[in-house]
Amino acid sequence: MVRAVDVAKLYDTGRVKVAALRGVNLSINRGEMVAIMGPSGCGKTTLLNCLSGLDALSSGDVFIEGVSLKTMSDRQRTRYRARRMGFIFQFYNLLAVLSAAENVEMPLLLTGVPTHEARRRALDVLDLVGLRQRADNRPGELSGGERQRVTIARALVNDPAIVWADEPTGDLDSTNAEEIINLMCRLNQEQSVTFALVTHDIAIGRRAHRIVRMKDGEIVDEIFPS
Repeated sequence: MVRAVDVAKLYDTGRVKVAALRGVNLSINRGEMVAIMGPSGCGKTTLLNCLSGLDALSSGDVFIEGVSLKTMSDRQRTRYRARRMGFIFQFYNLLAVLSAAENVEMPLLLTGVPTHEARRRALDVLDLVGLRQRADNRPGELSGGERQRVTIARALVNDPAIVWADEPTGDLDSTNAEEIINLMCRLNQEQSVTFALVTHDIAIGRRAHRIVRMKDGEIVDEIFPS
């Protein structure tokens, strides 16, 4: 599904050069749930952004479903992300003026899916995450856990090849965090959704198929929880 080959990322401020990633090699299989863990500043989010094409590589390459991100133009990468990837962020990134259904269907409308089809698919994935009855509510009328479920539904609405998640439980209390972990695991097991998750939460790591541990911009270990 995903293959990173000698991925490096260098930030050059003009005064200081910071090597955020140092020749990372990583593969993620279809249907796998991988947790990327490590101390703050070790390069976890930078790796996620480079793997998903949100951030340009300094060197190396990333292949998604066999397609090289390096060979794509910025426009092609944007279209590819919209059609084949889903994203879950710590702080939801939902539009406050839109209902849950409208937030979920937005990625489809932006890629030209007809309005009636986009709404049908949005309601289907809201049903999948247990929020069909909240489709007309705006984010401000939802709990933190419900807002993250809407974010997950939005990530799934385009039937993505992979879902990238950056600290998906970081803004939630322990009860809501546990519900979101359970939901992601169920989607992985029952729907074969591929997840790559950046997290500090060891509870997520223990539920993943594999923990990738990072330090100073490098992968230093891989753990397979029992």
